[in-house]
Amino acid sequence: MSNPMSNENKTPLALDRSDERVKHSVGLAGMLSAFIARVRSGDLGMLPVAVGLIVISTVFSILNPIFLAPNNLVNLLFDCATVGIISLGIVCVLILGEIDLSVGSMSGLASAIIGVLWVNTGLPLPLAIVAALATGAVVGALYALLYNRLGMPSFVATLAGLLALLGMQLYILGPTGSINLPYASPLVRFGQILVMPHWLSHLLALVPGGVMILAGLVIRARRQKVNLSSQPLSTIVVKAVAVTVIVEAAVYYLNLGRGVPWMFGLFVALVIALNYALTKTKWGRSMFAVGGNREAARRSGINVRRIYTSAFMLCSTLAALGGTLSAARLASSSQQAGTGDVNLNAIAAAVIGGTSLFGGRGSAYSALLGIIVIQAISNGLTLLNLSSSLRYMITGAVLAIAVIVDSLARRSRVSHGRA
Repeated sequence: MSNPMSNENKTPLALDRSDERVKHSVGLAGMLSAFIARVRSGDLGMLPVAVGLIVISTVFSILNPIFLAPNNLVNLLFDCATVGIISLGIVCVLILGEIDLSVGSMSGLASAIIGVLWVNTGLPLPLAIVAALATGAVVGALYALLYNRLGMPSFVATLAGLLALLGMQLYILGPTGSINLPYASPLVRFGQILVMPHWLSHLLALVPGGVMILAGLVIRARRQKVNLSSQPLSTIVVKAVAVTVIVEAAVYYLNLGRGVPWMFGLFVALVIALNYALTKTKWGRSMFAVGGNREAARRSGINVRRIYTSAFMLCSTLAALGGTLSAARLASSSQQAGTGDVNLNAIAAAVIGGTSLFGGRGSAYSALLGIIVIQAISNGLTLLNLSSSLRYMITGAVLAIAVIVDSLARRSRVSHGRA
């Protein structure tokens, strides 16, 4: 029996009105309704961390107005880049539902390799950096081998790696325990003082909006070609303009101080590159598939072992890069590099930013937002001249809240899926 409300029984006028309702539903009001529906279903995205960052900034700026001073924010961005790059690698392994506990030690070892090869043996700086990154890749490949071939849990393998890499760091640094890097070298200047020219930072701030418009037009044209509903042109333009205004305002404010650090620019570029790889490539889709259901991914033809290998290698390589930049930031390679809270902050940043501990969900932007939250807490407490013990407690509380929110959101998604 035919449905009286089917398209065959509608008049042309009714069809036109239906099309108008569809177009209206994908407008700004439709976007808001879809966002509310996603939140209710448990898909919170980066909403909690964005709200948390606003609250943290408001509280610290009230307690000490220097917190939002341009130069203080520039210093904060310098500090974000080193651990943030390490956290990017953590995002990759967390998406698979695994963990790497040795990223702090890997960064410390990379820092030591830079100091020994470059300063002590006179190897050219580019070759020393390549050697540090290659060491990270080899360590990641070893973790993947232990996991894929021997079935060793990543928690155990990387915990053993943490101790082994720390021992290697202490061994190659020798009895002195510290190597000073030349202050006038390009690496140290990159990590401490180099900022973008104002005109270039403003020009780069236009890129996200331009990319959003270009991508939106391409997607819109593809959907219209197959007679699917698409976003109105006005919606695409409004979103791009809003993002451009926000980014340009942030760049303008930072330029009132020293400017946008090149090191933070490198971090953002890596975030964008990893986000593209995760969302627009076959490798990225395979990552989420394996993290969501490994057996289903294997049966669909995905090379699961290769995916694990790529994730662990990328994680350790990014940890080595973070260690290299940390050495540049501190102008030294020492036994303390990579120790302390570096390891935990890198993991916490990914989780606080919205990457799920249960696997299958995450974003490269998690590392960016998460590390800004952690460094904002650290910076704010330092300005208030409060004990570092409070920083550990507050960061731990924020991490616990992030995991609780993730667990509740996951439960909500499961219940909605059953419904």
